[in-house]
Amino acid sequence: MKTENLIAALAADKRKALSPRRALAIALAASVAAACALFFMLLGPRPDFMPAMHTMRFDFKFVAALALAASAAAASARLMRPEGGHPLMVLFAAPALLAIAMALELIAVPASEWGSRLVGHNAVLCMTFIPILSFAPLALVLWALRHGATQTPALTGAVAGLVAGGVGALFYAAHCFDDSPLFVAVWYTIAVAFMAGLGALLGSRLLRW
Repeated sequence: MKTENLIAALAADKRKALSPRRALAIALAASVAAACALFFMLLGPRPDFMPAMHTMRFDFKFVAALALAASAAAASARLMRPEGGHPLMVLFAAPALLAIAMALELIAVPASEWGSRLVGHNAVLCMTFIPILSFAPLALVLWALRHGATQTPALTGAVAGLVAGGVGALFYAAHCFDDSPLFVAVWYTIAVAFMAGLGALLGSRLLRW
């Protein structure tokens, strides 16, 4: 093959290849679609979904999950670039919101009720279905991150797990009857932490270059 033809072929391949940001955008959109489809297949919203939307505790679950997914997605977009550094400060948004909500809950609720609100009624269901709803998003985000060139595969994989866990929690929240921030802080966090650990394990193997 002549040099001119080789250069033309390489240029054509580069035009056809997805850019890292575009791949991540596609993965995020597909993640939401996949988690939504699986949610309606397996769970569906709780019967009192519409009335519950008018309560602050129920709405906060969506705010916290969305904050986690969005901040982790922003961090992933930086981590997938070699020069991206470690933009992890943005990940404190969701924990900060959760800490504030917990403090307000402890002030508003009698101490005698703290334990029951923390334990809730569906902890096992929560820790089961958040990961189930998050597996497809994790696979999709890892696929997108392979279009980049991260310098920290395990860390980037862990952040991908946070993205996926945030998406899974966002949909599971619509089914969950436990609305207390105390419950969310414990059981949602355990489920999301599992996805972060799984993401770190997979990322350390799949995101090396």
